[in-house]
Amino acid sequence: MTRFAALLAAAALAFSPVLPAQAPPATPKPAARPAAKAAAPLPADAQAVRKAMLDRFPDATISHVAKTPYFGLYEVMFDDQMLYVDAKAEYFFVGSIFDAKSRVNLTERRTRELNRVAWSDLPLDLAIKKVKGTGARRLAVFSDADCPFCARLEQTLKEVNDVTIYTFLYPIDQLHPDAARKSRLIWCSPDKVKAWDAFFANGALPENTGDCANPVAATAELGRKLKVTATPTLVFADGTVVPGALPAQNLEAEFTRAEAEAKKTAAK
Repeated sequence: MTRFAALLAAAALAFSPVLPAQAPPATPKPAARPAAKAAAPLPADAQAVRKAMLDRFPDATISHVAKTPYFGLYEVMFDDQMLYVDAKAEYFFVGSIFDAKSRVNLTERRTRELNRVAWSDLPLDLAIKKVKGTGARRLAVFSDADCPFCARLEQTLKEVNDVTIYTFLYPIDQLHPDAARKSRLIWCSPDKVKAWDAFFANGALPENTGDCANPVAATAELGRKLKVTATPTLVFADGTVVPGALPAQNLEAEFTRAEAEAKKTAAK
């Protein structure tokens, strides 16, 4: 049981209302947390909510508290999970809030905003770099060679142009015990991009021993630092982290949004 799950279970005793019996998170847990920034002082009401939450859960990591424009609730990033609480932190719930008119998942959108990573902090020298077309757009991918969803993403990326793709080899040993070996073989190839593409095209692996200097261990550490828990995990130009193999249409929409946001940030 994760610490978050344990705290939710404990909350049934610490809080007066009864929590739902079903698994609470409707939104996937973010795969990463943002680079540290100097936090602005919290307003008095948000400080009171934060204190009340820490009084109840002293071991929790609360990275953000802010009042929302709906229901008088406060949003709280609690161990990288979005919670909603009342002003006295006597009641809370975990779930998604939607805008009825636009049908936008406000919880998911806000969680992504709060869990961005700094693109400039990504050690791109540890990744396989592939330039398509102009290469103007940017995408980083944490990928496992034996992950079927990663294979699906690779097929989708064939339809995407004018992008530079940085692939971090991120084998998940518990699920795919041979993926680390395959990652090393691919990295030790004279043409890493060609070897990566060939493997996903027909399963072919380079003929080498895989004992060259490689970034697999360093990438594993990077993933732990960024809290990457699934493959593929995508990082867009504005630092937005999205777990999962997005369909082509969704991928293009994320590119458009992220590149525009990255330009705004750079202009500031």
